[in-house]
Amino acid sequence: MPTTTELYYFAHEAEEQIDTRPPVILLHGAGGIHLSWPPQIRRLAGEKVYAPNLPGHGKSEGAGRQSIDEYADDVLAFMKELKIDAAVIVGHSMGSAVALTLALKYPKQVLGLGLLGSGSKLRVSQTLLETVGNPNTFEAAVGMVNENCFSADAPQNLLELSRRTMLEIRPPVLSGDFLACNEFDVTSQLENINIPTLIICGAEDKMMPVKFSESLRDAIANSQLHILENAGHMVMLEQPDAVADLLKKFVDGIPLKVKKARKKRVTPVIDQPE
Repeated sequence: MPTTTELYYFAHEAEEQIDTRPPVILLHGAGGIHLSWPPQIRRLAGEKVYAPNLPGHGKSEGAGRQSIDEYADDVLAFMKELKIDAAVIVGHSMGSAVALTLALKYPKQVLGLGLLGSGSKLRVSQTLLETVGNPNTFEAAVGMVNENCFSADAPQNLLELSRRTMLEIRPPVLSGDFLACNEFDVTSQLENINIPTLIICGAEDKMMPVKFSESLRDAIANSQLHILENAGHMVMLEQPDAVADLLKKFVDGIPLKVKKARKKRVTPVIDQPE
């Protein structure tokens, strides 16, 4: 997998790339990596997909951030380096906050939004903020977060894999993620978002209950909400096929904004008689 602007990322090219299709960028949540997105979504049929690890996550360089705005600027730099003029930005939890921030700060670069397990603000409990950055309580804090990220019927092996992945994140990085989430609040700005928006939430989401996704739908004019049964906060891991199908239909409906080329003035050629 390649690296650019110190971000390690996954890239998927469609077998038959269509120039009029917008690229898709997947942004993971707090303590996540590109593998937070299952293969059905990372390799979305017929689409060009990028899934970067944010700074300090996975094999990406850096120490992580403590603000959503900084993460948004990292993603913008990533897009510029790869010469991506505009894309459909899909984010989960903290990644959705980054996606919303990009849409508000850099609207020309965002053709559509996919928001999973999202909300206009992402408050974090004081207990979690105090324990997740402490090496002595880090493992217990991760366990608590992980247990609340899945539905009651989620397979045990899925929970264990998620827990192990989050434990690989350094405590200061995960602590910074949760601090960034806790400070995030764009409730008063949602009316400024006019692009197509897909909102997906697990019916059993304990971290960001359905009401937060409903509030997004009510505030964002051009939005649609899908609530998936038998899924919690990690809705894309518990219902990968359903999420992939929804994303595919959504992206298929978004045209790529093509820059109008300047017309060159052509001098007509007049045939001369022989």
